[in-house]
Amino acid sequence: MVRVTIFGSMKHFLALLLFGLIACNTTPTTNTTENPGAISPSITKVKWRSLDTLDVAGFNADLIPGKPTVDVGVYFPSNFDSRFKKVTLPWLMESLRAAKEIYQPTGVQINLLWVKTGEVDPKHFSIQANEVPGIPETEYVNMYVHSRRHPAELTQHSLDAFNSIIEDAPDNKRTVYLVVLQDVFFPFLEVSEGRNWTMKSVRTGGLSFPGYSYCNTLPSNMRGVITITNLSTPERLRRTVAHELGHKVMNVSHEYKSTHPGHEVYADGGLMLYGDGEDIPSGEAGRWHLERLLLSPYLYKEDQNGNKIWNPDYKEGGHYYDPLYGDYVVRFDGAAPIDENW
Repeated sequence: MVRVTIFGSMKHFLALLLFGLIACNTTPTTNTTENPGAISPSITKVKWRSLDTLDVAGFNADLIPGKPTVDVGVYFPSNFDSRFKKVTLPWLMESLRAAKEIYQPTGVQINLLWVKTGEVDPKHFSIQANEVPGIPETEYVNMYVHSRRHPAELTQHSLDAFNSIIEDAPDNKRTVYLVVLQDVFFPFLEVSEGRNWTMKSVRTGGLSFPGYSYCNTLPSNMRGVITITNLSTPERLRRTVAHELGHKVMNVSHEYKSTHPGHEVYADGGLMLYGDGEDIPSGEAGRWHLERLLLSPYLYKEDQNGNKIWNPDYKEGGHYYDPLYGDYVVRFDGAAPIDENW
């Protein structure tokens, strides 16, 4: 009887061991920063063509070798709905030129790789950027810590759209892609009343899919995506590309000096606030915006032979407190969104 029990237990143990070995040696299928994401069978790559009528060389004529540079490519679909007039190609180029001007005092220059057009599947004209979050931000930690613990995740629709739009290239994860779409909706949680939260969805004019929010959930081939959907007012025309680029390369939310970050912060002064400011401050008082910009993995310098020497990449997927930034971070308490005596 004892032998049978031991033998039965041994068989059970060996079965568990075999299962564990199989599981540990199975390649995971979930998306990571090194996995371009699963492409749905119905998704086909857009056939892009360069717009030779645009003077890309002229745009880049003032580039200086050896200065920190960010590569930017533009995707502008050719088959938008006829009523979509919130973004035109001339407006986009004007906003991109304004971004060059805004970043000029920092020493960072923009290298326009190309402007391409082509027919995009109309179902990708409008997307919901990320899944509806399930856990609201509360007072125990600040928004950056909360986002690291509970990062935003792209919807499958967004994954399919970007896999269709973004071309494969060796420097995918180092390149910023300005993708013009008709609508990009960003869902978030907001206190409704008492201790209840509700989901809201904002219609964005630009969305940067920043590291501080998505952390390591973005597939590497679309890490540099920025969507542009509205440049139809003077304020949007001047600041949208520069502002969204700031989210991407500084990796900060809407914040400035003594103003802590938030989803929508309206104030004057800083480029990263909603307003008319264009300042990119430095030092602790400036929340290290300039220092974080110059450390961005999207920046490189050309050596004497024209080779790109890239900044080091993120060490932990690109959250706000990624070790890449060292001491160039601000540690602050979370804010209570509801009555603390709930």
